[in-house]
Amino acid sequence: MRPLKLDDDRLFPADPAVRSIARELYGEVCDLPIISPHGHTDPSWFALNQPFGNAAELLLQPDHYLFRMLYSQGVRLEDLGIGADANPRVAWRILAENFHLFRGTPSRIWLDWVFTEVFGIEVRLEGETADLYYDTITEALATDAFRPRTLFERFNIEVIATTENPLDTLEHHRTIRESGWSGRVVTAYRPDPVVDPEFEGFAGNLAKFSELTGEDCLSWQGYLAAHRKRRAFFAAMGATSTDHGHPTARTADLSPIEAEALFGRIVGGDFSEWDAELFRAQMLTEMAAMSLDDGLVMQIHPGSFRNHNAALFASHGRDKGADIPMRTDYVEALKPLLDRFGNSRDFTLILFTLDESSYARELAPLAGHYPCLRLGPAWWFHDSPEGMRRFRRMTTETAGFYNTVGFNDDTRAFLSIPARHDLARRIDCGFLAELVAEHRLELDEAHEVARALAYDLAKAAYKL
Repeated sequence: MRPLKLDDDRLFPADPAVRSIARELYGEVCDLPIISPHGHTDPSWFALNQPFGNAAELLLQPDHYLFRMLYSQGVRLEDLGIGADANPRVAWRILAENFHLFRGTPSRIWLDWVFTEVFGIEVRLEGETADLYYDTITEALATDAFRPRTLFERFNIEVIATTENPLDTLEHHRTIRESGWSGRVVTAYRPDPVVDPEFEGFAGNLAKFSELTGEDCLSWQGYLAAHRKRRAFFAAMGATSTDHGHPTARTADLSPIEAEALFGRIVGGDFSEWDAELFRAQMLTEMAAMSLDDGLVMQIHPGSFRNHNAALFASHGRDKGADIPMRTDYVEALKPLLDRFGNSRDFTLILFTLDESSYARELAPLAGHYPCLRLGPAWWFHDSPEGMRRFRRMTTETAGFYNTVGFNDDTRAFLSIPARHDLARRIDCGFLAELVAEHRLELDEAHEVARALAYDLAKAAYKL
């Protein structure tokens, strides 16, 4: 068995002088509380506080980063327990025997941190150690020390945001609030199922939306009123933000008559692909208007070709690792929304991208001008050491640090959250150390920026 040990200087610059500065900066921020302002953990974990099941159920099956890589190498998802029953120990062995596939990936960094820091394992995951891992992790999960609330406190999480759609009753959030537990878990309003006409079950979702709100969601005014009601309910349950996962960043600013006519085509079922895109575009602007009224921070996560593998989508449904980044326009796409709200200081719009070519060309210049805009961190496919470095190098010269929002983990893999924040803090400290070594930033300023990137900016931007 080969040893597993995390080097104290991992991810820092190789140059000894720069590394020394990075080490000093990191020492000041490594123990700051975690602000997790956007993610997809299950609120029922914290509401019910039941033990997690086993290693495969917790660490493998919810993590599309893992099973998409295994699938690319010919592993059947059913053998991993995804979309079918499978022996969890066997599924874990498949991961262990193929763990070499993750060499050089952020998944390897996150998991090695979890294995060592959370479970105290000191040998590498491979076929020979598969059962040792499975038994060690599964036995630990059965103890009170590994219940969700205990881990939340152990990880020093100050606040975590989950993401729910308007049809969710938020019963788990209510249970958390009424339990007397001090952990702070808030929700976020993700209206995609009732905003995207191409979302599966859209017509049925509108019917449920009507039933839930008491509004006629087949009428334009009733539909907008329903959104206002649900946003107010989400805010009352702790939400400080909305989130929008549209294919593009296109926005529109139709007249009331045009918007109502478009909505009529949408609910009538007689609409084109362009109508669907125009409706999503109009709804981003409508949501921005509502944010100006109710104060919820708005996030846009565009640029993913969702469910690219049609056969896999048909057999297993959405979110099975087949989403692919696309080229994304922001300058033209956002102009209708920015013409209305771009100069407002009472509205915050956080932009994300999967199109790295837009960082320096579009996103940083936009955020470096419009008061309402902030840049979300390197996201999804770029949530990696290289992706984070590219983000800082391509945006800082135009947007600076203070038009970004620090880091958010955007994950459903609960145990990887502290690992992801640790990685981000190390990369940011390394970047700042380079600026100090090049005499582009004073050391005392670098300390202030390091704290802002690790803690202050996310807390302020998301109103947490």
